Amino acid sequence: MTTHERTYRSKYLEVLKRMTPEQRLLKAFELTEYSRQLFEQGLRRRFPDATEEELRLIRLERYKRWHSRNSY
Repeated sequence: MTTHERTYRSKYLEVLKRMTPEQRLLKAFELTEYSRQLFEQGLRRRFPDATEEELRLIRLERYKRWHSRNSY
């Protein structure tokens, strides 16, 4: 981790500590939605000719792979 990354992480943790539990939960929901949108945009960019149904199936397959990778 670089000095810049450590500084950024330290500031980020300070901000989180000042948040209420409700604010942290709302931030988690916001970041989850942002990640979902990035994922969706990436799929659309990678498969520009795919139909909505094809994208749905690709998305489900990716989710399945992630889930099985993170299962214990």
